Amino acid sequence: MAEIVYPPVIGVARTLFRALDLQIRVEGAERIPRTGGAVLASNHISYLDFIFAGLAALPAKRLVRFMAKKEVFDHRVSGPLMRGMHHIPVDRAAGAAAFGAALKSLKGGEVVGVFAEATISQSFTVKEIKNGAVRMAVGAKVPLVPMALWGTQRLWTKGHPKKLFQRHVPITILVGEPLHPKRGDDYDAVTAELRGRMAELLDRAQRTYPEIPPGAWWQPRHLGGSAPTPEEAAKLDAAEAEERAARHKS
Repeated sequence: MAEIVYPPVIGVARTLFRALDLQIRVEGAERIPRTGGAVLASNHISYLDFIFAGLAALPAKRLVRFMAKKEVFDHRVSGPLMRGMHHIPVDRAAGAAAFGAALKSLKGGEVVGVFAEATISQSFTVKEIKNGAVRMAVGAKVPLVPMALWGTQRLWTKGHPKKLFQRHVPITILVGEPLHPKRGDDYDAVTAELRGRMAELLDRAQRTYPEIPPGAWWQPRHLGGSAPTPEEAAKLDAAEAEERAARHKS
């Protein structure tokens, strides 16, 4: 497919990152296949995660097609860019269409990015995940690559003001060993393994991060931060889901 939009967007983003002197560390990029389809499954802590997760694929000269909520595609500014980069819209009310589009991309040799938690984790830990990423990898017969991002939440995340132009912020991107699920596997068991690997990567990213200030809002509670606990974050998510459902009814 023609790549008119994606390369210039990457160029602009990298120029901005250099201007802001973001301290971006990528480990494990060699685990992303240089050819053929693959599912990249990342944690989700920021509205900017798809930009940074995609950086991990650049050494392999791959462009990642991310699955993102339909509302992003409906926006007058982000919509044309998302469509131009051939990302995949996800309508929560009609998920089968997005799953089919992702399978088609994977079978066509594309790399598809998935935020397996579906929504941003306000506790900055890995939430429970569904087996969609596993089913996609099995359906397309491609590897499933776990990832973890850390530091992106400091720029823009749920419930906090945007700070897009902060300088010198460390960003960590870790890529883990691929899984190779196949038909006949217990998808829930593979999903649990995927979540475990993502959590291990995230924990390593957090504990090796250059800055670990006590009480910081962007640090998880178990590392001395003041972010909501997973239980508190689950309640916030439930309240948000109820509010969203009420809006759709009205």
